Amino acid sequence: MSSHPSPQTRPSASIGLWWDQLDASVRGFLARGFLTRGLKGPVLAALFVLISALPAVIALPPLDRDESRFAEASAQMLETGDVVNIRYQAEARNKKPVGINWLQAASVKLLSSVEKRDIWAYRIPSLLGAMLAAAACAWGSSAFFGPRAGTLAGAVLGASFILSSEAFIAKTDAALCDAVTLAMAALARLYGATRGEIHAGRREKVLFWIGLSLSILIKGPIGPGVVGLAILALCIADRRIRWLKTLGWGWGLVIVLVMLGPWFAAITIATDGAFWTKAVAGDIAPKIKGVQETHGAPPGFYLALAPLMLFPASFLLPAALRAGWRDRSLSGVRFALAWLIPMWLVFEIAPTKLVHYTLPLYGALAWLIAAALKTPLPAIGPVTRMTGVALSVMAAATFAALTTLAARAYGEGWPGFAWAAVVSILALATGAAGAWALLRWRPRRGLLLVLVLGVLTHAALTAGLLPHLSPLWVSERIADRLAKDGLDPRNGVTTGPVAVVGYAEPSLVFALGTGTELDSPQDGADAVSDGQPAIVEARQDRAFRAALAAQKVRAMPVETMIGFDYSVGRPVALTLWKSLTPPPQDDGDGAPGAASSRP
Repeated sequence: MSSHPSPQTRPSASIGLWWDQLDASVRGFLARGFLTRGLKGPVLAALFVLISALPAVIALPPLDRDESRFAEASAQMLETGDVVNIRYQAEARNKKPVGINWLQAASVKLLSSVEKRDIWAYRIPSLLGAMLAAAACAWGSSAFFGPRAGTLAGAVLGASFILSSEAFIAKTDAALCDAVTLAMAALARLYGATRGEIHAGRREKVLFWIGLSLSILIKGPIGPGVVGLAILALCIADRRIRWLKTLGWGWGLVIVLVMLGPWFAAITIATDGAFWTKAVAGDIAPKIKGVQETHGAPPGFYLALAPLMLFPASFLLPAALRAGWRDRSLSGVRFALAWLIPMWLVFEIAPTKLVHYTLPLYGALAWLIAAALKTPLPAIGPVTRMTGVALSVMAAATFAALTTLAARAYGEGWPGFAWAAVVSILALATGAAGAWALLRWRPRRGLLLVLVLGVLTHAALTAGLLPHLSPLWVSERIADRLAKDGLDPRNGVTTGPVAVVGYAEPSLVFALGTGTELDSPQDGADAVSDGQPAIVEARQDRAFRAALAAQKVRAMPVETMIGFDYSVGRPVALTLWKSLTPPPQDDGDGAPGAASSRP
């Protein structure tokens, strides 16, 4: 008798049988349709974001630099009651509008308190914004591609690495994506209605103008740029502009004026017009003219990153682009192309580049994926399929490799390596599932499995592995040590505020409070002479010790925290110093230990 396994017992046959059983289960799940009718599809898309990002919202310490700057500015709004001016410590932040700061301040007021410095409370607007972006994507695409494909399009955006990551970071980008996606989804429905394909009315007009206004209040010209270029592209492609009359310009502009006018007037008066000068000349223009803050890359940067940013749906990217070209005459596809291509080219041409800049355009990619899901296998072609397989495997392998390297470089103890193994296995399983689904061309059922695996991969990475890379969280560690040693001035026992020498990362300022002093070595020694604690970076240690000796100040180092400053890409060592000099006596003008006596 032959010892060779029968065809039924071969590994490939077993995998195929398992896949067919899973495929049948998922097919039955989708066929019921109870999760794709009405608003249930957008809600399901939003749940992908919630499950993917919520663990990181809670688990990750404050990030440098933008997140902590935004959070600190929002905290200062609550501390001062000034909801017009945006400040980071004493510095005026006249770069971006106030929308995200208002949302963060409201979230902290409702869910926490400014004294606690709970970073998760500042992240809730980003989480909700990302969830609403996925929901809006599903709502808009379902009008053109059907409720099931539309729901999957929203889930693709919700599970994408770029949106899931921005969802747990307390800054503008997730909220901007929400506003732009809402405006574009409503605009698409209005556009489709003028072509006699779907119904749209007052609701879509109101949502369009609200989304556009919110995008301006959150990040200025980006939203209008996306909308304006898309409209221009559609007018050129269709050779008609009469459909623009249906947007409700009269009361639409009233909505814009009501939502934006009060703050625009207030900030203009409060800064004597300086906000507009600095926002345009100091922030927008430099990014257009040249590389700002070393964030430069050649054209093609965003295209090269797209498979990673769209992961786990990377395997459908080639099919989506092919469907976009083949079906460009269809309203939903034509609108997605007008949404995607013009602004993407602008971002590629601009010298300053950051990975999240193209986030408001990923909804258009999700729509093209929805169009590809309706494509029969012969129309896909072997080259497109094999390219998708390669992208899926390469993206998964990249995430697995980066995870392993991060654990080796910054992991301390077995939890970091264990989580790295979990993330790597999940990432590779996600890539393999995408490749298998594409080869068998069962994209709808396969996509749902891939998205679930991708969500688990992202949650394990951000809430499992990253918090265990302790060298990256040096600010949190030094703040915890201050509290454990009774040196945190906010407890009312130690003279404050904390003096920081040679380390100016916003995460430490956010953790220790607005009054944190960013000092020179001489100023740091003066602070210690007043009884304040000091944190000194190793590069300033010699100068700081010399200043202590020159002033005959008695102090002792408590502990040194060694880590890695990922904002500048170099190791850092922070030493906590405790003053042994008695603080100045209270003269009756204020409570002892409340603040430094230095100007």
